[in-house]
Amino acid sequence: MKTNPNKLWIIVIALGWLFDFLFWKKTPGVNFAIYVTFVLVGAFYLLLSDGIRPNRKSLLILTVLGVFAVITFLRAEPITTFLAYAFTLFSMSILAVTYLGGRWIQYSISDYFGRFLTLLASAIARPVSFAAEVRKTQAESGVRPPKWNIWPFVRGIIIALPVLAIFASLLASADLIFSQKLNHVIQLFNLEKLPEYIFRLIYILVIGYALAGVVLHAATQSTDEKLVGDDKPLVPAFLGFTESAIVLGSVVALFTVFVIIQFQYFFGGQTNIHIDGYTYSEYARRGFGELVAVAFFALLMLLVLSGITKREGESQRRVFSGLGVALVILVLVMLVSAYQRLVLYEAAYGFSRLRTYTHVFLIWTGLLLIATIVLEILRKERAFALAAVIAALGFAISLPLLNVDAFIVRQNVQRELRAAENSDKVDLDAQYFTNLSDDAVPVLVSTLQTPSLPAPVKDKVAASLACIRYTRGLDKSQLSWQSFHLAHFTADRALASVKKLLDSYQVTTSDWPTKVITPGGNEFQCASNYYD
Repeated sequence: MKTNPNKLWIIVIALGWLFDFLFWKKTPGVNFAIYVTFVLVGAFYLLLSDGIRPNRKSLLILTVLGVFAVITFLRAEPITTFLAYAFTLFSMSILAVTYLGGRWIQYSISDYFGRFLTLLASAIARPVSFAAEVRKTQAESGVRPPKWNIWPFVRGIIIALPVLAIFASLLASADLIFSQKLNHVIQLFNLEKLPEYIFRLIYILVIGYALAGVVLHAATQSTDEKLVGDDKPLVPAFLGFTESAIVLGSVVALFTVFVIIQFQYFFGGQTNIHIDGYTYSEYARRGFGELVAVAFFALLMLLVLSGITKREGESQRRVFSGLGVALVILVLVMLVSAYQRLVLYEAAYGFSRLRTYTHVFLIWTGLLLIATIVLEILRKERAFALAAVIAALGFAISLPLLNVDAFIVRQNVQRELRAAENSDKVDLDAQYFTNLSDDAVPVLVSTLQTPSLPAPVKDKVAASLACIRYTRGLDKSQLSWQSFHLAHFTADRALASVKKLLDSYQVTTSDWPTKVITPGGNEFQCASNYYD
């Protein structure tokens, strides 16, 4: 990289300071998206000003990155926002490791692991080696380093501050007059926060240093000239075809027997539950985790065997692919069973966060299994890593599109209304709504304002909103603009629109848990006893 070292360090240290300005003692909100934007602008400026242009395929990552960065301040549901943060950082890492080469679509799982480890190493060591290279180049070309260099001053100040603090405290203990004068100086400069300032300065420098390493890695190490397995596989095939065929064949036979024996339970639904005396809960929970575990380990076994099995001749390749496809199809049938059990559980007890996550996860896992079958038939096993990344991205983007907490409110209220129409007895667990994030508040308010809403349901929804408003009111902190969150802002406006109605619901804290007294005199507990 030929860029001016001083320009590099000024920009990355400025980005380190910006991190402190946006995040120090501030809750996450729009600040994360702002910081990601500035980091990208700074990195592209350094690279493009040095004539280092990205591969066009690498720029496709910016779309995914931008979507997830925006989601961080659009949705408040915890897993949704966690995945948004995670995939934003993941996308930035992919952009850094494939900036010049653009072959990320062809990466295998080994490529992802290898390149992320290399990026981490660059963040730690690359700035040091870059500084050494600059000094060596200047010495060889006869260029003298600039007479004025800020870094010796910075290093000297960082070293001197703790030394001065120690000696000043000892001298203050030795002389009362000096101690008084020192206290005046401390009050003048607010130096009682000196440890905090030192800590913040250190992490600003650490962040700047790491960002410099990432930019340097993108400039020099992201060419993707050679991928794992281009010339020869990372682990040469060593297991004979007969051994692998026996392993795969025996597992396929076991899965086939299991599917045949249990087939009536896969799709029998409520009838079979009553025949065998199971409750909904027992039937839905029974074996669900085990079936998902079987799917995961069976897929892992197939991938490992595919990489280490020697296949000589077309017949062996066809037999191995046939067994692999049969295995995946049987696993897919088992996942359909797990999905059916989950649907029964949701019908009986309503939706929760965990059930919603699992519901979406099973759909994307099924699509990944179908992709695995196609790739095995086409003999494009290397593309499994891309399929897995797409499935993970699909799951992560599905949650904010679904709006998990709003979805839970809508589904559970509709379940209550359908039961009322059919004269069935279903108890709406409105206490669970109090555990949800700000994403749920606008939907709760919209439901409350529905003219045709039955009075008992209206009371429960209004009571849950009264609890939510009371809990939010306990937080007296003033949020700065850096912490602006659209979900919080929307929830505030929604609650304000029904203030008059909610004022008629009295919140009492005389004993635990906090209760709401409805206008009709009914009590509603704000604490949920929910267990998934």
